[in-house]
Amino acid sequence: MSDEAETGDDEAAIDSGEEAATDGGEEVLRASDLGGEGPPVEEKPYKIVFEANKCFGAGKCAEVADNWVMDVVSGMAKPETYYIGEEDLAENVRAAEACPAKKEAGVIHVVDRRTDEEIAPDPHGDGTLSVDW
Repeated sequence: MSDEAETGDDEAAIDSGEEAATDGGEEVLRASDLGGEGPPVEEKPYKIVFEANKCFGAGKCAEVADNWVMDVVSGMAKPETYYIGEEDLAENVRAAEACPAKKEAGVIHVVDRRTDEEIAPDPHGDGTLSVDW
């Protein structure tokens, strides 16, 4: 099964969550509230949460990270895998930080699956997930 299939539909995961709130709500939206379980955390301790609906195809992520590719048909980027290990962390953090969409918050979020903390871009400075659905 591919990583993309393992992630499931993030919006469906939010809709089916009992009390999952958006970034601006009273409760914090956790990365574990989104998508599927993925591979074992020991193998791939980091997860990419991608707000594809807010991507406008600048391609900065694909310029700085091999995991990000531009789709010629849609003109949008997407990750080749949503679950990554230590060896791929730095390039995906660069992709998250380079993303110009949604201004300083970006639409690529790299999350530590062990702690549910956002590593990048972390605009709040406290590790909470900064998605904007």
